[in-house]
Amino acid sequence: MAAWPATARWSDVSVDCTGPSPVDWRKTGSKHHLICDGRGTPLKGITTVANVNDVTQTLALVNGIPPVAGPPRPRRRPEALLGDKGYDSNAHRDELRRRRILPAIFRKGSPNIKGIGKLRYVME
Repeated sequence: MAAWPATARWSDVSVDCTGPSPVDWRKTGSKHHLICDGRGTPLKGITTVANVNDVTQTLALVNGIPPVAGPPRPRRRPEALLGDKGYDSNAHRDELRRRRILPAIFRKGSPNIKGIGKLRYVME
C-alpha cells in the first residue's frame, strides 16, 4: 500500500499496487481510498489493488488521520464518519462507536436517498 502524502496530488503518487480489475480480469488496476474533512481536504489516502473490498480499508484510513490544529489541543478523532455502502460492516461500526466516532455509513440493501451525495462527495 502506498500512503498519501499531505501535499501530494494523485498524479504525484506512483502506483506500485496493481492487481486484477474486478470488471475485466485481463487488465490490472488500482483503487484509491481517501478520507477527507467536511470541506474536502484530504487527510489520508491509501492505494490498493483494484480487487480489494472498500470495507477492509475503513480503520486504516481512520487510524491514519493526522492531528488537526484546533483549540485547546490538536484533534485526532472525527466526530462522525460518512461513507457509502461499500464501507458497511457491523464490526467496523462497533469499532468506530468504541472510539466515540458516529458511523454515518449507509447499509447495504437500503434505498438510495436523493441529494445525500452533497454531504458525502465533497472531495469529488
